[in-house]
Amino acid sequence: MQVILGIFYHFVGGFASGSFYIPFKKVKGWAWETYWIIGGLFSWLIVPPLAAFLTIPDFFSIIRSTEGAILGYTYLFGLLWGIGGLTYGLGVRYLGVSLGSSIILGLTMVLGALIPSVYYNFFPKEGKDTFSMLVSSQWGLTVLAGLLICILGIVLCGRAGTMKEKELKTAGVDPHGNTVKTEYKFGLGLLVSIISGVLSACFNYAIEAGKSMAEIANAAWKADHPNQGEFLFQNNVTYIVILWGGLTTNLIWCMFLNARNKTFGDYTNRKTPLLSNYLFSALAGTTWFLQFFFYGMGESRLGNGASSWILHMAFIILIANLWGIILKEWKGVSKKTVNTIIAGIAAIIAAVLVVGYGNSLK
Repeated sequence: MQVILGIFYHFVGGFASGSFYIPFKKVKGWAWETYWIIGGLFSWLIVPPLAAFLTIPDFFSIIRSTEGAILGYTYLFGLLWGIGGLTYGLGVRYLGVSLGSSIILGLTMVLGALIPSVYYNFFPKEGKDTFSMLVSSQWGLTVLAGLLICILGIVLCGRAGTMKEKELKTAGVDPHGNTVKTEYKFGLGLLVSIISGVLSACFNYAIEAGKSMAEIANAAWKADHPNQGEFLFQNNVTYIVILWGGLTTNLIWCMFLNARNKTFGDYTNRKTPLLSNYLFSALAGTTWFLQFFFYGMGESRLGNGASSWILHMAFIILIANLWGIILKEWKGVSKKTVNTIIAGIAAIIAAVLVVGYGNSLK
């Protein structure tokens, strides 16, 4: 039952992440950097402490009493994760939407899932899965098999995207708000995509770095609720520090774009529907945060090992591709291309089932 609940919570988180951009499509007359940072203020600054306030009594005292080194590493990994998100657009610019996205998401999944277990192989800690445990146990090998199947699904989705681009001859879109033609530069694009994939995985490292804060929240809750399992919302205190790092990188970049593109006037431009723009941006930002809110709930049932990160990334990719089908983004392509994207989605679903089975063995 714990495994089923964990998978369900990760699905809800993946659904939130795969769907958060939809409210942004309702924003009218604003530049990308304007609505992105307004949504980001809710994602990284407003909603996280509100969630912690509603779930963890006196959460700020936990942060205040945490060692400076722990706070520093947690913030630093959040900062690096934010840079990973910003460099995503360059990978897409130089490799195309499908190839760039596939490389970045694949690296994020693999590195985010495996690096912490390798770390704990050299620096063991009670309750943490090591890489040796993964490769020497039936449940660990099953989880790794699920990871490989999910990578296959990502490759198929990327292949379908490449086929679609060729068939429709579309222009690439920079996720950071600029519509551009793909400047195909494989060497540079591969380098940038690797950097993005590596840094994007830092969110999982940040969770590990700040785990002591979650453990304090968990211990306090368990003392008040004996024999009721692990605290569902223990990570909410850690997210606050991580997302301060993400806010830093995104705020600097968006302010730079506001200045370069002369779009500071967007925030008060009465020629645009200001109220609805702010509301839809806030909704998008809140929905984005919910991915990690439910990630923490899933982690409390499955643990912050490879399984949780694999399921989180798998559901994000799955939901994003399903939205693409629902919104008819694949309309007009060949049957072979449609079958390829369906095969990719099917592989990701199979990966979820395999990872879930691996956890049930554990």
